[in-house]
Amino acid sequence: MKKIKFAVVGCGQIGKRHAAIITGNPETELAALCDILPKGELSLPTELDVIPFFENIESLLDSGIEMDVVCICTPNGLHARQALQVLDARKHVVIEKPMGLSKAECEKVIHRALNINRQVFCVMQNRYSPPAVWIKSVIENKTLGDIYFVSVNCFWNRDDRYYRPGGVQHKWHGDKALDGGTLFTQFSHFIDMIYWLFGDLKNIRARFANFTHADSIDFEDSGVVHFELEGGALGTLSYSTAVWDQNFESSLTIVGSEGTIKIGGQYMERIEYCHVKNFEQPELPPSNPPNQYGGYTGSAANHHFVIENVLGALSGKNEITTNALEGMKTVEIIERIYGSGE
Repeated sequence: MKKIKFAVVGCGQIGKRHAAIITGNPETELAALCDILPKGELSLPTELDVIPFFENIESLLDSGIEMDVVCICTPNGLHARQALQVLDARKHVVIEKPMGLSKAECEKVIHRALNINRQVFCVMQNRYSPPAVWIKSVIENKTLGDIYFVSVNCFWNRDDRYYRPGGVQHKWHGDKALDGGTLFTQFSHFIDMIYWLFGDLKNIRARFANFTHADSIDFEDSGVVHFELEGGALGTLSYSTAVWDQNFESSLTIVGSEGTIKIGGQYMERIEYCHVKNFEQPELPPSNPPNQYGGYTGSAANHHFVIENVLGALSGKNEITTNALEGMKTVEIIERIYGSGE
């Protein structure tokens, strides 16, 4: 069977993870790497020295190197623009979250992909974690009865180790045009989780504050969002990157007419509470550990599932786990949250 050939654009922490997973899969081949920084400044693993390297996406796409799929792992504000360039070259595209920084950007990507019959894969790797798969089945089977209340708490640490020289530094983080905001960069996975489980949000009301990042970011580091769900349930999202020293929790609590469930831990990686009528809590497989990024940690290391899903979808064996319309919907919800804020 012919291997699927990938190129990775953006060789930061996430791009390196994509590259490692692609080189480690017997059904995929890493055809090229691309970053605006010189190769010698990227601290790439030595096994990637033989991979063709390009310092801009234009030269990559014009190189004539055979590739089937391009992974966009660059700053948020570049995702949609570079996805359009990839689609213009008639390649499939994997877009790291978020798909774009506006619904309008995402619509252009979807329109182009439909016109040339190419696939757009949006990265929302938290959908693969065992608690997420389990709670999805609980909701679909109406195990909790009528849903009354949904609460999501995301309290993480992003301090000078993340934003400043001397620690983990990414110059685009905190910049409004390239980052977009805390909901785009840190917590879009959890906006996606709400939409994936319960559908759209309405009657959104939000308040924001910047407690500890006045000198490092152009937007809020904390927020409280109130909303209603399609079925009438009330919901809240409370989030912050102002937690001291390390991440505290990411949790989802669901209160229904037949019981209550809480998925918690730092990354929604375990069941913390399950009391449901005529229902026994299952023993789930362990979740993958979080991604380690030097001075801080991110969501679960599930990117290998993303690449496997690309293989399955392109071969016709399965559907896309997070399609372009779902990726756009997450962006649109975040836009509405920010638009409703004080």
